[in-house]
Amino acid sequence: MKAKRAIQRQSLPDVIASDLRERILSGDLAEGETIRQEALADEYDVSRMPVREALKQLDAEGLVQLTNNRGATVTEHSLAEIAEIFDLRALLEVDLFRRAIPAMTTAEFAACAKILEQMQQSYDANDVSAWGALNHKFHTALYAAADRRLTNDLLHRVALQSDRYVRMHLSVMEQREPARKEHRQLLQLAQTGQVDAACTLLSHHIGRTKEALLALMAARNDPETTV
Repeated sequence: MKAKRAIQRQSLPDVIASDLRERILSGDLAEGETIRQEALADEYDVSRMPVREALKQLDAEGLVQLTNNRGATVTEHSLAEIAEIFDLRALLEVDLFRRAIPAMTTAEFAACAKILEQMQQSYDANDVSAWGALNHKFHTALYAAADRRLTNDLLHRVALQSDRYVRMHLSVMEQREPARKEHRQLLQLAQTGQVDAACTLLSHHIGRTKEALLALMAARNDPETTV
């Protein structure tokens, strides 16, 4: 009789990393904030070992920077680095979108449309956290048909860096209709096979968010400006 095989379950470090990741992306843990292993272990009621492993995961993702194996600091980016993050997004996403559109199936178009419906609900509920997650899910679905694993791995890391800034931007936006309209147009252009027009709009979509966010961050960094 063969030996029983254990079913892989989500490990404790993964659970803690997932929660910490969401706290960083939501702004609950601010840029530059120190995260101490002892405090986290007490907060999660665990030993320091799973906390240390969770912080290593987030360090590999670029969301925290480990300090002497005793704690970590939430990664803080300069305005130039934030601009670079969105420039990288544009380069990677436009390439993926251009490759994906000719290969997209009816089922993939339907999956994108379903996500847009969920995004509409998050808009109506003013749920920024849900919108941020769905925004990432929608863009990922748009590019899935490109079947470019290595590029998607790179984009995943870049997207994690940009997500908290996107959520920050959404939390203070007075008008979100342009983003909603552009998402609908991106899907429509893909469905009709207008590759060049779709890629041009995507580049504009990412660039508009970048410029608005940089203006917001610059204002926040200026002590004489009230945001």
